[in-house]
Amino acid sequence: MVSPVRVGTLLLALLTVLLRLHAEAFYIQIDAHGEECFFEQGMTGATMVLSFDVTRGGFLDIDVYIAGPDNEAIFQRVRETSGRYSFSAYQDGFYKFCFSNRMSTVTPKIVMFTIDVSLAPSAGLSQAEEDEPHSKLEAMIKQLADAITAVKHEQEHMEVREKIHRTINEDTNRRVVLWSFFEAAVLLAMTFGQIYYLKSFLEGRTMRIRVGSMV
Repeated sequence: MVSPVRVGTLLLALLTVLLRLHAEAFYIQIDAHGEECFFEQGMTGATMVLSFDVTRGGFLDIDVYIAGPDNEAIFQRVRETSGRYSFSAYQDGFYKFCFSNRMSTVTPKIVMFTIDVSLAPSAGLSQAEEDEPHSKLEAMIKQLADAITAVKHEQEHMEVREKIHRTINEDTNRRVVLWSFFEAAVLLAMTFGQIYYLKSFLEGRTMRIRVGSMV
């Protein structure tokens, strides 16, 4: 017989799947010389995943830093455009995820990121409980939730990269158009300049011829 606690756990796992279907990534703006940190609670053995993309600003780079509850560095990278890093929590507590834009002097950066925490399917279960059908079902539900989350976040990152590439293409096209207008303006200025020079030259020559004929 399935205990009410186990039924509640299964329902909670199903609810987690449904919530993850509607989960959205976070967007933050980090000013020049600024830093933003976020905290996520993790239990020993849990898998924690950070995914991020710099969507706008400067050279699309950011410094990333992850520290454990004891302030020990877990992950650190500088001038990253995008990335995905996963690790296992080594103790209970709050883990710190930081994005730093200290290298920038004037340009703010916009970063899209997600932080996922997945508990081990067998966490807190005895071997007998793990062999029960509902425990296996719970593990399958959690695996399904993790797979759905991974697919959704991959789609979000693909959308971000597509937006970045489209923005780059639009900026390039705009610069090409502006350069074409500039070239056309220079060409017109040179044309009118040459016409004015030739007109002045011919008028001066005509004037000298008239003066010479009068003498």
